[in-house]
Amino acid sequence: MYNESGLEGGLGLFLVIGLFAVTFAVGVMLLVWFLRSRRSTANLSEGQIPKESDVETFSRRQADFAVQKPRETLPDALIKTRESLFGRLQNVFGRRATLSDQEREDLEEILYTADLGPQTVQELLDHVFLKLKNSGETGFEAVRRELHSKMLEILTRFPTETKESAVANEDGLESLNIFSNLPSVLMVVGVNGAGKTTTIGKISAKLGARGKRVLVAAGDTFRAAAGEQLRMWTDRAGSAPEGTGCVEIFDPENVSEPSAVAYQALELARAKKFDIVIVDTAGRLHTQKNLMDELKKMKRVLTKLDSSAPHETLLVLDANSGQNALIQAKEFHEALKVDGVVLTKLDGSAKGGVAIGITNEVGIPVKLIGVGEKIGDLRVFDPVSFVNSILS
Repeated sequence: MYNESGLEGGLGLFLVIGLFAVTFAVGVMLLVWFLRSRRSTANLSEGQIPKESDVETFSRRQADFAVQKPRETLPDALIKTRESLFGRLQNVFGRRATLSDQEREDLEEILYTADLGPQTVQELLDHVFLKLKNSGETGFEAVRRELHSKMLEILTRFPTETKESAVANEDGLESLNIFSNLPSVLMVVGVNGAGKTTTIGKISAKLGARGKRVLVAAGDTFRAAAGEQLRMWTDRAGSAPEGTGCVEIFDPENVSEPSAVAYQALELARAKKFDIVIVDTAGRLHTQKNLMDELKKMKRVLTKLDSSAPHETLLVLDANSGQNALIQAKEFHEALKVDGVVLTKLDGSAKGGVAIGITNEVGIPVKLIGVGEKIGDLRVFDPVSFVNSILS
């Protein structure tokens, strides 16, 4: 016989049990969350900082990327280079009116240890001693003056980096040959850790602020997360408020050939009327012949679409590398005919004198320098300001 009241009672009991089970499960989840939160807070209080992913670290370090104002003056940025050269010269000669034979040897040692390059040091010494012999002067001020004169002569051999328009324009990009073609192609090369990705982000932001349409080709297909890090920089560059331009990244899936990425990026840029294509490349040592050959191939592939491309090839060098940066410059220039150098991380480096050696011994100009992480800290290289900053 059908019992309606019994059925209703069973349903009620089932609902009560179900509600209890759900409440219990939620309570357990909240308890687990609370305990994990307490453990995480305790770890942080004990100084155990959780490990960040590469992308998280990149995001944290570049949080103030969009700030345009330079962080410090050039003399402030070059303080360690100044101390390693001018400061040591002062310590040896500062209180003497004349130079003894021993002090001449000290001068030679100081210059050789200032990362100027051996050929450059010998030219400086020959110049200084010849001038002092002809003038009869022997004091410290005469030495400083003649070093200043010769260094400036070396650094002003290339007219491109001393254009008044480049110095006057705060973004400093007039020294680059990227405004006379449509689209222009800028190829950026260098070893791992030199600052290629950061430099590309800063240049992109400056171009976007000018109202230029920029396409960044993610040609570093070797390094894990390279595309993601580049995308973070280009996203920030694309949000630069001053101009009406745009910055986009070209990072095609399932394309592992760097030359193919560069070729397709230039094709797209021509079809979509971009102003400038910036080609990122994998970091490599100058001794890795197969990877250097890959760079040569990228240049050859680009010329199939535009016989004059790339219109500018920039080599990014870490100033802290000193003499290694000079060696890298020689090898990259021999392989690629580099148009100019971006010397990064000059702030805090004592080896900024390598800029003089690169210009003198390799025969390529330093066009841009990096003295911090903000956009405004990528600046045009002004030889007069540079030499004044390290010798006064």
